[in-house]
Amino acid sequence: MNPSDSDQKAQRAIPPKRSGISNTLSMPSQLLHKYDDFITKNAHQVSQIESTLRSLTYIIPGRFRDAEIASESIHSGVQLLSLYHDTLLRRAHALSKLALPPSSLAHPPSPHSRYTRFWTLKSALYRRVAYVLQIVQYVELLCEMAAKRRGERTRWRVVVLLEAVKAVCRLLLLRITRSRPLVTPMLPERDPVPEEPQDGEDEFAVEEDDEDRRQPNGNGSANPNTNANGSANAHHRPPPQLGPNGEWTMPRTGMTLPSLPAPGDTSGYLLSRVLTADDIKPAAKLLNRLQGPAQAAEILHILAPLVFAVALARSKDKRKSWTPWLLGVGVELAARQLRDRGLRTTPLEREEWSRRGWAMGWWAMRGAFYENVTKGMVEGVRRRMPGLLAGILEDYEYLWENYHFSTSA
Repeated sequence: MNPSDSDQKAQRAIPPKRSGISNTLSMPSQLLHKYDDFITKNAHQVSQIESTLRSLTYIIPGRFRDAEIASESIHSGVQLLSLYHDTLLRRAHALSKLALPPSSLAHPPSPHSRYTRFWTLKSALYRRVAYVLQIVQYVELLCEMAAKRRGERTRWRVVVLLEAVKAVCRLLLLRITRSRPLVTPMLPERDPVPEEPQDGEDEFAVEEDDEDRRQPNGNGSANPNTNANGSANAHHRPPPQLGPNGEWTMPRTGMTLPSLPAPGDTSGYLLSRVLTADDIKPAAKLLNRLQGPAQAAEILHILAPLVFAVALARSKDKRKSWTPWLLGVGVELAARQLRDRGLRTTPLEREEWSRRGWAMGWWAMRGAFYENVTKGMVEGVRRRMPGLLAGILEDYEYLWENYHFSTSA
C-alpha cells in the first residue's frame, strides 16, 4: 500500500473526532436552551418551587453545625436563580405581548414596572449596575459568614467593602437617572407570562361544527345533531375556553372579552378600567427630578448604611456603643427631614417613601438599641411562645446578634 494512501485515510479519520468534540462542547448550550424553554413554559410551577426552597431557609438555622451557612447558601442560590428566571420570563413576556392581540393585554403594568423597565431598556449601564447591586444584596450575608471564619477584622473589612460597593452602585444609578429617587427593587418585578392563543384546531373544529349544522346531509335532511327548532344540541358544542382571569378568547378573531364583574362590585370593576394620569404619563416622568435639599436627602439616604458600618468597624465595643447607632439613625433622619421639605411627590414616590418608612423599623434590631432595648423584649416574647416557634425565634436571635447584614433593609 502506498504511503500516500495511509495519509489520506488518517486525514479522513480526523473530521469525526472534531465533530464529536464539537457535539460535546455544544451539549451545555443545548441543555441550557432546554432549561430556558422549560422555565418559560412553566412559570407558575417555577415560582412555587422557588417559594418552597425559600421556606426551607426559615427552619434550617440552628438544626445542625454550620446550619446558618447552609441555610444562607440555599437562600442566596435560590435568589440568584430567581434573578436569572426573571430575565427569561421578562423576555418571554415581551415576546408574548408582540404575538397577542392588543385587546388581550387588559392588565397594564404597575408604575414601578414601567419605570424600571424603561431605564433597563434605555441604558445598558443602568442594567449592569442594577444587576451588580442586586447580586451583592443577595450574597452579602453569605460573604459575611464566610469572612467571619477568618476573624473579626476580616469580617468588618468585608462588611465595609460591601456597603461601599452598594453605595457606589446607588450613586451611579442616581446619576444615570438624572437625579431621580431610587426605587426598590432596581429591576422590574416578575410579570406573569400571558397564555398564548389557542391552536387553530379548536377554531377549525368550531367552524366545521357550524357548517354541519347549516348544511343538509346526503339524504337531503337536516343535520341529525339539530333538533326540530334548527338549533344544535348543547352537548355537541365545545365548552368555552376561559383564561386565567376568566376572560374568553374568541376563536376566529382572537379578540378577548373580559370576565363580568360580581353583582355587588360593578363600581369597582368600572373604576379599574379607568385610565389615570400615571397610566398615560411617560415612564421617565413617574418620578420627579431631585434638586437642592431633596437631592442631598437622597445622597444621605444612600450613605447612611455605609456610615453605620464604618462607625461599627471602628468601635471597640460594637454591641453596647451608642455612637455608631446614633450616627446611622441621625443621617437617616436628616435625609427624611430634607426630603419632606423640598420634594414634590408622585404616586410612585409615595410608595417608595412609605417602604422606606417601614424599613426604618430595622434600626430597632441593630447595634446598641437592639442590645439594650429590643433584645429584652424579644426574649420576653420568646418565653411566652410555644416550643417550636420559640426555638425558631431563638435561632434567629443568634443571627441578629452576630451578623451585620441579617438586619439589613
